[in-house]
Amino acid sequence: APPGHTQDGGQETSFRWQCVEQPIGKLLFQRFLEGTPEFAAAGALWAEIEAFEQCEDAEREAAAKRLRSRFFTPGGSEHCGFLSAAATAPSAG
Repeated sequence: APPGHTQDGGQETSFRWQCVEQPIGKLLFQRFLEGTPEFAAAGALWAEIEAFEQCEDAEREAAAKRLRSRFFTPGGSEHCGFLSAAATAPSAG
């Protein structure tokens, strides 16, 4: 098994493998997040980060500002307060 992965009876059990790398697992987990009020902002953030990763370079700065204001600003309806300060700090460049 790759380093950091857990195997149980030959079945991969890591969160990353089940909920990020496997398409059906990812879809089901994202639907769970979106359909659960207390996790909906996390599901929306995940979708927006994936969209950001597909942005053209010229669009990235504006997209990053939208992400920060929507998800990282305290008091906002979709503020993801569970994120660490390091995760929400603006990048230096």
